[in-house]
Amino acid sequence: MNGELKNKDNILDSLAEAVFTVDKEFKVTFFNNVAEKLMGLKREEVLGEFCNKVFQSELCSISCPIANVLQSSKSIFDMESKIQCKNGIVPIKLNAAVLKNDDNEPIGGVISFRDMTYSNKIQQQLESSTQFFGLIGKNKKMKEIFNLITEISESNASVFIRGETGTGKELIAEAIVKTSQRKNKKFVKVNCSVLPPTLLASELFGHTKGAFTDAIKDRIGRFEYADGGTIFLDEISEISYEMQSQLLRILQEGSFERLGESISRKVNVRVIAASNKKVEELIQQVKFREDLFYRLNVIPIAIPPLHDRKEDIPLLIKHFIYEFTTLYNKDVNDIDDNALDFLLRWNYPGNIRELKNIIEFSIVRIKERKSICACNLPQYLRDRVDCDDNREDAINNLNTSQLIFLLEKHHWNKTKVAEELGVNRSTIWRRMKATGLA
Repeated sequence: MNGELKNKDNILDSLAEAVFTVDKEFKVTFFNNVAEKLMGLKREEVLGEFCNKVFQSELCSISCPIANVLQSSKSIFDMESKIQCKNGIVPIKLNAAVLKNDDNEPIGGVISFRDMTYSNKIQQQLESSTQFFGLIGKNKKMKEIFNLITEISESNASVFIRGETGTGKELIAEAIVKTSQRKNKKFVKVNCSVLPPTLLASELFGHTKGAFTDAIKDRIGRFEYADGGTIFLDEISEISYEMQSQLLRILQEGSFERLGESISRKVNVRVIAASNKKVEELIQQVKFREDLFYRLNVIPIAIPPLHDRKEDIPLLIKHFIYEFTTLYNKDVNDIDDNALDFLLRWNYPGNIRELKNIIEFSIVRIKERKSICACNLPQYLRDRVDCDDNREDAINNLNTSQLIFLLEKHHWNKTKVAEELGVNRSTIWRRMKATGLA
């Protein structure tokens, strides 16, 4: 048993996040290496101490996360707090879970946490200059969208958001809600493309017991749940033509009926809809009601694809580097010029979602570097761009006679040799020194 405990301690010590455990009396029973470094305390100093005395967190007296998970048996993720370290107060994000023994009985709690000081500074810089309620950009069209969202903040009119897949339609909807008069009311999101018509109708309008085979009890729908607030209907073009009349009735009269019920119910819900398709074409094909479209399209917003807002790419890359270095606890803070130049030229058929995936993949792959290199990019991009590291490896593999041949060819002009090989002049200089030619 002692061997098993020792092995678990070794695993916790190898984690990149700070970790500590407590027993049911809230006394610290384990304190890993990262926690020692972050707190500036030795393990021996804290073992057996009450955790509130060790961390002096604002949560200790307000809402102890360990007490909460022990009481509810539900884990907590990404809770923000502050702790007292030797070097001052440090902002953190923590996860908390119940610690159980081999018989699955709760014996205490385990908390992992990470220092958010650097990440918060980066985030503040981004927010101060380029962010608008989670939206990032300085592109002219994006600035116009930001201004429009501000201008309609006092309106309850329906909004119709158009944009290719991955352009951030949901983020636009969230920004509209955050600036609206209903910002403190419920905000309900529905992806209309993921459910078949019957289930979607039940999801939106609710149903009564026995309305269909699996309807074993009455259930309210999303519109009823969102009463007084806002509902976001993503991919609304996927709603069946028959169901569109029910939606039109809500927009016109503010009333609806649950499936299997003849009672008319009233709701006050603002509708924000979005689609990646050209609805005008669907109207001509009799797949979308024209009267519904005009009811939804009171305030139209068109999001430009990422390839039309190239100036925003560096800002988005910085934001995603911050996001994923925080998530994966990596010490990465930049991107190489070669990789950045390629990403600026890429067309992004998957828009912002594709760029986000590219940066996450690159961060995950990095081991020792502090910046993203072209060699860290996904394979479908690496095949299209030269990697500085790979080119330098090729230079290092040149023997002395091959290097002399190239130098003679260019009259010992190191700049010309570097241009032919596609590397920096300093790389040629280092190779010459290594081979005794300089």
